[in-house]
Amino acid sequence: MNWAQSVTRCVQSGGMLTSVEDLAESNFLVEHADLYTSKTSAFWIGIYRNVNGQLLWQDNSPLDFVNWGEGQPSEDQLDYCVELSAFTGYWSILPCSSQKGFICKKPKTRSHLFALYFFTDAKKDKVHGHMNMWILITLVLIILLGVGFMIYFLFKIKTQCETERETRRRNTLLQYSRVLTGKDDENASTRDKEKTEHSIV
Repeated sequence: MNWAQSVTRCVQSGGMLTSVEDLAESNFLVEHADLYTSKTSAFWIGIYRNVNGQLLWQDNSPLDFVNWGEGQPSEDQLDYCVELSAFTGYWSILPCSSQKGFICKKPKTRSHLFALYFFTDAKKDKVHGHMNMWILITLVLIILLGVGFMIYFLFKIKTQCETERETRRRNTLLQYSRVLTGKDDENASTRDKEKTEHSIV
């Protein structure tokens, strides 16, 4: 989301874009922002330039701590907003129309503690979600195709083994039947000879 949309979303959730009051808070933000680096490389924070060129926090807290990256901020970029790098924790100025994640800070009820909320661009999440879904579908199809081929080849091998086994069994039966048939033929020819001899006598 751009900076203005991020401000609106934070206000709708009962907070504001985060302010960073000291190095400990900055380190805390970077540590937690690191969990979202697969979705965005930086987050909008609540520092901005007013029409007089002054840098202010959106929640009106004093700007006592800064953590600018090298060469930041540039004086000629008065209409720009500030992002916090999810990797380094350094701040840099970007056009407010840039698409980034954002960090909301809101007070807990009846306490001076603050709750932090990290948000990323929902459109990017949807695009990544759709891309991840297509990758998952493709992997499932490849796995199913591989399993199908394995089943086909295993069935083919099993059928071939059964066919070979059946062929060997038939050959064995055929050999036994020939042996048995050959003995029967010998007995039949002996009987025929005996009959002929009896008839001659």
